[in-house]
Amino acid sequence: MVNVGILGMGSYLADNIVTNFDLEKRMDTSDEWIRTRTGIEERRFAPEHHDTSHMSYLAAKEALEQANINPEELDLIIVATVTPDRPFPSVSAVIQEKLGAKNAAAMDVSAACAGFIYGIVTAKQFVQTGDYKHVLVVGAEKLSKLMNWEDRNTAVLFGDGAGAAVLGPVSKDRGILAFELGADGTGAEHITQEGQFLTMNGREVFKFAVRQMGESALNVIQKAGLTKEDVDFLVPHQANIRIMEASRQRLELPEEKMSKTVHKYGNTSSASIPMALVNELNNGKIKDGDIVVLVGFGAGLVWGSVAIRWGR
Repeated sequence: MVNVGILGMGSYLADNIVTNFDLEKRMDTSDEWIRTRTGIEERRFAPEHHDTSHMSYLAAKEALEQANINPEELDLIIVATVTPDRPFPSVSAVIQEKLGAKNAAAMDVSAACAGFIYGIVTAKQFVQTGDYKHVLVVGAEKLSKLMNWEDRNTAVLFGDGAGAAVLGPVSKDRGILAFELGADGTGAEHITQEGQFLTMNGREVFKFAVRQMGESALNVIQKAGLTKEDVDFLVPHQANIRIMEASRQRLELPEEKMSKTVHKYGNTSSASIPMALVNELNNGKIKDGDIVVLVGFGAGLVWGSVAIRWGR
């Protein structure tokens, strides 16, 4: 069994920034109402001709370059998304061709905002056993196409984007230390798609997330044989600043040790955690040898967390 870690990362950010003030002109809402309830100030919307596969491709290309991996060296591509270009073919198959990753198998994973966690845990199994050496995991969403602009409770929350990671063997003192995945289908109707639009029972989702995100983060730390004091950085799903703060407080971490990009990008579902990771890596907040905890929750209801000792 080999140690498995992240060799390189990349992200896609649309040029079109939509602020809360822009939304004030479109619907019955206000900057203050959105900021005080969610922490969101702006989000990115991809242009009509950039669908999920295009965003995935650009993020994946950057991740491969950073990992110094040739596309033909990929054994598997996993794309986590709930907004594929179309029901089939899979987004992963589309970007396999675009990347020129002719030796890679391809599959999509649907686990909503926990999708990237599910993707990297799946990738870990293939690499750890030695069956595959390099797996590309992408989290990508074009949620703007699911927005009901008559529903101010959900339309103000979401944005578009993509993040990608290349997983492969790392040295014995680096890589994924532990993970937790879970689901509670009794809450399936709390976040769903009705016809064209996304619908959400915000009150119930909030209660679930506040409890489950912190609990899962604590569980994965314990599984890794660590304590809260060992954690150097927390990267939670960027859904709502109050939910994120509840997770941080459960771990007793100072504010500077938690990733916060929700104010810039909104909730980008499967893309949220990898986009936040890229942001913190670029800012030098995550360093070689750091213990990093990733934790997310989403429609299903599902959740997942991973503890990583960062580095190669």
